[in-house]
Amino acid sequence: MILPIVAYGDPVLKREGDEIEENYPDLKQLIDNMFETMENAQGVGLAAPQIGLSIRLFIVDTSPFVDEEETDKEVLKLKDFRKVFINPIIIEEEGEKWNFNEGCLSIPGIREDVSRQPSITIEYYDENFELKEEQYDGLIARVIQHEYDHVDGVLFTDRLNPIRKQFLRKRLDNISKGVVDIDYKMKFPKARR
Repeated sequence: MILPIVAYGDPVLKREGDEIEENYPDLKQLIDNMFETMENAQGVGLAAPQIGLSIRLFIVDTSPFVDEEETDKEVLKLKDFRKVFINPIIIEEEGEKWNFNEGCLSIPGIREDVSRQPSITIEYYDENFELKEEQYDGLIARVIQHEYDHVDGVLFTDRLNPIRKQFLRKRLDNISKGVVDIDYKMKFPKARR
């Protein structure tokens, strides 16, 4: 089932998510719905707060980054990267920060350069509640860091310098009111009813 994505300005996006247990109600269905919702919106990641749930769960599928004709081994890693992260903890971030133009399904129409470290070590439970500790780098690490921010109540716009964020304020306010052109289901906190 495709769920509405919560827009910028909703308080759930600024809350730190709660850890969940293996017996969380309808977890498998929730994960399936999240993948369907993300794919419908043409995203590469989706965190539970973005569908209104203040829990530490996010999903990632980096295959949209890969062109059909691609042959580069590093890029091809993105093609098969589809994972569920439950109760994640980033243990370490390493390397010299690099900028990349990020966007967010909760903040449609806005893309900005965000600086992040290129390598992470993360501990998490997968969809079968098996504990994992893995290291990622490059675009995969960046998508994970972006989604991890969501479960910590952080948006990519929070990582912008204050002047740039001030420049975007009117557009962000319009998003929260539903004054935005999108082709997927959203829920707007300040929309007129």
